[in-house]
Amino acid sequence: MSERTRWGILATGGIATSFVQDLKLLPDAEVVAVGSRTADSARAFADRHEIPRAYGSWRELADDGDLDVIYVATPHSAHYAATRVCLEAGRAVLCEKPFTLDLTTTVELLDLARDRGLFLMEAMWMRCNPGVLRIVELLRADAIGEVTSVHADFGVAGPFDSNHRMRAPELGGGALLDLGVYPIAFAHLILGVPQHVRAWAKIGPEGTDENTAIIFGYDSGALASLTSGMLGQTALAATVTGTKGRIDLDTPFFRPDRFTLHREGTEPEVVEVTREGHGYRYEAEEVQRCLRAGLTESPLVPHAATIQVMELLDRIRHEIGVSYR
Repeated sequence: MSERTRWGILATGGIATSFVQDLKLLPDAEVVAVGSRTADSARAFADRHEIPRAYGSWRELADDGDLDVIYVATPHSAHYAATRVCLEAGRAVLCEKPFTLDLTTTVELLDLARDRGLFLMEAMWMRCNPGVLRIVELLRADAIGEVTSVHADFGVAGPFDSNHRMRAPELGGGALLDLGVYPIAFAHLILGVPQHVRAWAKIGPEGTDENTAIIFGYDSGALASLTSGMLGQTALAATVTGTKGRIDLDTPFFRPDRFTLHREGTEPEVVEVTREGHGYRYEAEEVQRCLRAGLTESPLVPHAATIQVMELLDRIRHEIGVSYR
């Protein structure tokens, strides 16, 4: 690798824009190419962000030998195909979440990356966020005792019309994959894999979930109560409760600028967190650190976590009766 990490951007939507803006905060990052399904879209994106090269196909981008890593920013229904193109061309990849639509395709990509010795990471930026990492440190230091419950919600205000991707089964639509992955991944980060999973959802006319509730039960006695939906704007809040205290995360919980630590016998402590940009810079920084260290997976977003969360998503989807056809 050169002194600067050379990024390629695959797709040209809103999240790709936010990611490229955050890369500008890293002095050792450089965006050198963008690829899209059409040359016009790629060129327009390149012009907006002063990117030297624009390609009208994923394959052309993946074949650019002047790249250290490609960020896959497509809608999640295309994550598998786009990431596979990049891996087959020998490129390291940061792929947006949810990683794919199901466990089978997730494992296929991780196996392919392992077989080829390539770095691959799910862009679960929450796990790289400074505030979330600080909370993990406090929990490991027994700041609130043994964790007994996690509560988290992610709901957005609709309505989405019948043609919107959030309502389309073939695009992995519904609340679960787009929004529910956040509270699920948060509970998994704090408590690990649950032994018991229950879920219920309001299913829309297209067959995708509009409002979903999930309960995780652990043999330790801990539980997680999680909701996701697209029928109303929720608080985007989370609480972690332990035997000796509680941590309340400010909105949005997956990118907190502050949180409140409640401990027995003391006044609540508000912990401020410094965050730059949109918050994507931290996952990009982790990718660059791993590449320079010669790692093929990140210890902050390990492959095992990606697999375990996808297993939970599959299990919940089966229970609520949603199929991505």
